[in-house]
Amino acid sequence: MSTCELCGEETAGRYLCERHTVRLARQLADLPVLYAEVGECLVPRRSGWGDIVATKGAAGPRSPLNEDVLDTVNRGRAAEIVRLWRVDVQSVRWPQHGAPAPAPLAADCRWLAMELEWIAAHYPGAGDLAREVRELEAQAQSVVGDPAPRPQRLGTCVAITAEGVVCGAVISRLPGQTRIECRWCGYVYETAADWMRLQHFQPKESA
Repeated sequence: MSTCELCGEETAGRYLCERHTVRLARQLADLPVLYAEVGECLVPRRSGWGDIVATKGAAGPRSPLNEDVLDTVNRGRAAEIVRLWRVDVQSVRWPQHGAPAPAPLAADCRWLAMELEWIAAHYPGAGDLAREVRELEAQAQSVVGDPAPRPQRLGTCVAITAEGVVCGAVISRLPGQTRIECRWCGYVYETAADWMRLQHFQPKESA
């Protein structure tokens, strides 16, 4: 293999050219944000699971919903696909290791991004991985609009961990999002008291 599997550019033996490697890194970083926004845009009506509505029409362009949207565009499906790619990459790179422990979409995307240089240079399925990630991105953007809304940084997590220390992880949310789970400690910010406590205990800037 001496050309990029996506564009045919000469790559000196790599499966992906530098341009498409960088693009895949960006897409892996964006997928968790995109699918969090998908979850905010599509919610079940109280009358039943089958009735789905767009909840944030004022936030930007939204494509018309069809009855298959939850089957084809949702965080669970994206997480399953990315997980299968992580398992396969690990089995090729470290065949002596067992399957990785279950992890959320964001963790699997981070893992693949950290291994991206090896993937682009040595993984025979690099082109198929890039195409499937691109497809997941396009499907999510068909719901949330393009460009996708960017997360707003709220501060750092003030929850106390099991070790008795303040978590301190960055807390961000998408426009209109009212429930946030810290990716590191798992604390859920949802009530008015949660938001007040988050704001009150932010580190004070030095004068």
